Amino acid sequence: MRESGRYRTFIASDNITERPGYARSGQQTLAIWCSNDYLGLSQHPDVIAAAVDDLRIQGIGSGGSRNISGSAQAHPELEKQFSEWHGKESALLFSSGYVANFETISSLRVALPDLVILSDRLNHRSLIEGIRRHRGETQIFEHNDLSHLRSLLESYPRERPKLIVLESIYSMDADLGPLREVCDLAEEYGAMTYVDETHAVGMRGPGGAGLLAELGETRATFVQAVCGKALGTVGGYVAGPRHAIDYVRSTAPGFIFTTALPPAIVSSTTTALSIVRGPEGAALRERLSANVALLKRLLTERGIPFLDHDSHFVPVLVPDAVRVKAVANTLLAAHDIYVQPINAPSVPSGTERFRLAPGPFRTEAQIAAFVDDLEHSLQLHQSTDPAGPLSEGIHP
Repeated sequence: MRESGRYRTFIASDNITERPGYARSGQQTLAIWCSNDYLGLSQHPDVIAAAVDDLRIQGIGSGGSRNISGSAQAHPELEKQFSEWHGKESALLFSSGYVANFETISSLRVALPDLVILSDRLNHRSLIEGIRRHRGETQIFEHNDLSHLRSLLESYPRERPKLIVLESIYSMDADLGPLREVCDLAEEYGAMTYVDETHAVGMRGPGGAGLLAELGETRATFVQAVCGKALGTVGGYVAGPRHAIDYVRSTAPGFIFTTALPPAIVSSTTTALSIVRGPEGAALRERLSANVALLKRLLTERGIPFLDHDSHFVPVLVPDAVRVKAVANTLLAAHDIYVQPINAPSVPSGTERFRLAPGPFRTEAQIAAFVDDLEHSLQLHQSTDPAGPLSEGIHP
């Protein structure tokens, strides 16, 4: 891994509450351009206050699993809010989005031994591992290829249980899943749907409820999302039919045999959710959208290749694992900028990139300065293939 440039190093940095988007690493103050804290809510004073207030009352840990003394009043209250947010009957909190996907999908496989799972080729690893955990029939359809999905569905009788698994926003390429069309196919062929809204909740739709809500689409069977990105805290959840969610709650090992999320975290998530759903959340999304548009325009003007899709991510292509790491090192050492190289296995070799997220707290001057520094660092480390793996949706 070291020789190929794929060896990953961690940059230890402490976030600075009074300066969203910045962190201290030793004597260095870094500008963070790759955070998943899209709206900066992890440093919002009301979110912090909610956690601090609860810490004083209940302490730090939950004390056990949800089954053994670890279920505070805040847990079911937040689950109810999530289910209502997505228009579902029930919801279940997990320690992370990865665990939520893995445990829910693998539990459904146990509940329905004859289940056929149809999975988008670019689905997140947590979805893939949940599908693989137990033996069962799986079909992989090409990314966002509705014709391929239809042909697979046609090969099974309507009465056989089927589950279509896809994402609403694919974070590495920043493109969107065809949610409405997939729900049409599911209805036509008698399939269930499982939509991972990890990168869309808080960012899209009325009240930040996600891409399904933006489309007015209510037919998805299951909706999964996380608290650790736009909501700025930690944890994950799945919302769906009451009996199915209760089955997962009652049987999933990764839920039953793990310590529950601390009540203070759940309280801070509840506060973050209220911000996201209110006028402040709408204003944050509007500023973020403006920053994304500005960043894309400046990158285009400089001839820096990026994947141009309708989301808040801006993946900048820096092909070659050694080169992307060298550019990241220059940005860190010369410009106090932290961007994490994205390489295999997260993306295919030869399509390495930086995944940028210009938060709503960024100013126009900061974005312009960042593009200057990025251009300078890219020029210092020229590629043997300057064009990179250009394809549809990549600019310039």
